[in-house]
Amino acid sequence: MIQAAALGFLLALGLLDATRAGAQIASASRVGAISATGATASGGEGMTFASRRPDSVSRFQRALDRMPLWAAPIASGAVPGLGQARLGKERFVAYMATEAFLILRYIKDDREGNDNANSFRAIARDIARRNFVATPGGVPPDTVWQYYESMEKYLESGFFSLSPSGLTVPETDPATFNGAQWVLARRQYAIPLDDPGASALPSYSLAVALYESRAVRQAYRWSWRNAQLEQDIFKQAIARSNNAYRRAKYDIIALIGNHLLSSIDAFATVRLLQTSEGGTRISAAFPVQ
Repeated sequence: MIQAAALGFLLALGLLDATRAGAQIASASRVGAISATGATASGGEGMTFASRRPDSVSRFQRALDRMPLWAAPIASGAVPGLGQARLGKERFVAYMATEAFLILRYIKDDREGNDNANSFRAIARDIARRNFVATPGGVPPDTVWQYYESMEKYLESGFFSLSPSGLTVPETDPATFNGAQWVLARRQYAIPLDDPGASALPSYSLAVALYESRAVRQAYRWSWRNAQLEQDIFKQAIARSNNAYRRAKYDIIALIGNHLLSSIDAFATVRLLQTSEGGTRISAAFPVQ
């Protein structure tokens, strides 16, 4: 964050210097042109200063000059500050510096979110899931975010089925994730938890089907038993990833706001610069902090 802020600040200083340099070039160009004209008129040799301006500056200035005033709000909506540059307002520096800072901060936050997401997935894979791969040395399959969220809350997933073959026999330990899903499924269909003959009820098969749709299967089993420290590190990585992605979302919102503010500012400036027939030219500046 500090590095991104410093880079954005340096960019702002650079743009400000460029603005001042552009103003000096324009001023010197006018003076040089007048001097050269006078010298030519008096029989001396003259050369306009404009011919000595850097090509990059002159090309950029010509491109801005070709832009009609009515297009300034559109330009600012696409690139914050571009419309202000066309209108000759030095506050284009603030818009562009803000844009650069927010883009850098978004990149930083998004990368931090991805790095921590990879970290908690690696911890889950190497610690909690390593004993449940189909083949020794194999890599367990990745899955959706809700799965890792469940790994935060439960020490173990539990068995998918207590029977190695045949019909599914749900996990009965409510302390495990699968056991908790079986409790919810039985409650969903009003099947008493302490009824030993529940399998004879008509709704029992519906409860089992609901359990099968929610329970963790063998390939996704986990256990943090004897690895509570690693589970705590896992939770911290998830928290850091969530916070980073949340900040990245706010960065996007701020970027959109910068585009809108720059466009509205340019639109208001254009309207104030427009003159009616026989009217007086009016201009206004809106300070941006």
